[in-house]
Amino acid sequence: MAGDQVTLLDFWSSPFGMRVRIALAEKGVKYEYSEQDLWNKGALYLQMNPVHKKIPVLVHDGKPICESLIIVQYIDEVWKDKAPLLPSDPYERAQSRFWADFVDKKVNYFGKKICTTKGEDQEAAKKDFIDSLKLLEGELGDKPCFGGETLGYVDVALLPFYCWFYAYETIGNFNIEADCPKLIAYCKRCLEKESVSKSLKDPQKVYDFVVMMRKKLGLE
Repeated sequence: MAGDQVTLLDFWSSPFGMRVRIALAEKGVKYEYSEQDLWNKGALYLQMNPVHKKIPVLVHDGKPICESLIIVQYIDEVWKDKAPLLPSDPYERAQSRFWADFVDKKVNYFGKKICTTKGEDQEAAKKDFIDSLKLLEGELGDKPCFGGETLGYVDVALLPFYCWFYAYETIGNFNIEADCPKLIAYCKRCLEKESVSKSLKDPQKVYDFVVMMRKKLGLE
């Protein structure tokens, strides 16, 4: 929509922010990117998300939208003339929301546990993480994307975590591709899309960031 003022309050390594970046790129929406300091939260940041005080926040014509999956749905509804992300069929749309929620409750949760634990807790998190990815792999089946032939809502929810996989693997000392080869092939295939490749960050830099955070937590 011409004349829109769109700003994304974000943090470079956030997989949740990457979701929004992919969605905006898919829709061809021009926006201003505003990097936030998570340790010294600025006035605009707190003003735009006073409830959860988290990134990302999409500010559209002065109005803030919070929580990454809600933001992606908003983007899909507002800029609906290009690259639909959610299916038009109500059942399929509900299934997409289910699997996107699954990514948050399982992939994100167990990935975070791998990064913030050691010993038996980390081993348990690794098993649960791989089990979750295997379920996603089964849902993907032989489709090019979760959205079918084109990138969809579940793809946008999941793909940002691909650039975190190296950190999970290195810290947890395991190999995701050995257990989930189809899912890794899917991620590599999607990375050929400019909207994805330009939105995701360098896995080595993400790993370095996670190591820094582990040191802060006294885990290194």
